[in-house]
Amino acid sequence: MVAPRGVHYLESLGLARAPYTDPVSIYRYRDGIYATDLLTAAICWLDFFSWLDQHPADKPGICRHFEIHERPTDVMLTLFRALGLLECRAGVFQLTALAREHLVQRSPFFIGPYYAALRERPVCKDFVEILRTDRVANWMGLRDAKDWHRAMEDETFAARFTAAMDARGVHLGQALARSLDCSRRTHLLDVGGGSGIYACSLVTAWPQLRATVFEKPPVDAACIKAIAERGCSERVAVAAGDMFEDAWPGGADLHLLSNVLHDWAEPEVRAILARSFSALAPGGSLVIHDAFINAQKDGPLPVAEYSALLMYLTRGKCWSVREHADFLADAGFVDVDYRPTASDRGRMIARKPA
Repeated sequence: MVAPRGVHYLESLGLARAPYTDPVSIYRYRDGIYATDLLTAAICWLDFFSWLDQHPADKPGICRHFEIHERPTDVMLTLFRALGLLECRAGVFQLTALAREHLVQRSPFFIGPYYAALRERPVCKDFVEILRTDRVANWMGLRDAKDWHRAMEDETFAARFTAAMDARGVHLGQALARSLDCSRRTHLLDVGGGSGIYACSLVTAWPQLRATVFEKPPVDAACIKAIAERGCSERVAVAAGDMFEDAWPGGADLHLLSNVLHDWAEPEVRAILARSFSALAPGGSLVIHDAFINAQKDGPLPVAEYSALLMYLTRGKCWSVREHADFLADAGFVDVDYRPTASDRGRMIARKPA
């Protein structure tokens, strides 16, 4: 469907309507860009499939043999299951017929030499190092760059990265707002909210709602500017602070963690959820908006590919629906509900008992 004639350009960039077309394929090209390098690392540097063909193993056994760490290994195994290369029975991983025929060295149809031409790609070699050390790579594999967590302390980088996430959020924020019933909520706290795009989307969709974006400097300055440019300053405020170190603003009956938890390892994820539970008003709700691996951890493929990118650039990964639900229950939340939204994202909502 094409946009009707006469639609004003600025209106088309606002938050009053969804796009006429579905951009999911464009999101997937970007989000899955590193998955090929992870597969190449496994074929060409680890000879992973040849070994596993002879030694079906559980995840701890795979980690021990290859001397690799649990987090990147989990991402790798999920990707390969989503690609139809592995299956898991009672916790033991083994090859599918596809992988056995084309990714095992002794097979006459072994395709490894075709991938070997890619083995020297910097990102591919970085994946080998990440598997072996669990250390985050430099931003986009650039030798003179910092890792993402440290780079976000730089004002120029933070502004550029925040603008990139803002562009993604114009579509995703509206889809999130449509998936929620906020009619009984009055105050949203958007934790790690970047440009404030999700807070602005929610207050636009729900007129009674006001919001506070809790963001760490120097992102808070970019957030204030972006909110003003959208004309939302009267309803969306910004509070500066570190979500791990500083007290969270109180009084909110709705918390939002949009694309936050996937940046962190399990201890940090649990810490964030515990802080949300403590600061949230009794009876209030927490919304997690993210890309979710399914409960079986064998897909969806676009999310498994995106998880490879996150594993490379951050301390986190795409967590599964089941992992999120378990983390929430351990933090004290109840009534967990998951629903897909748009472009391979979804939202999980849980309630703090009154």
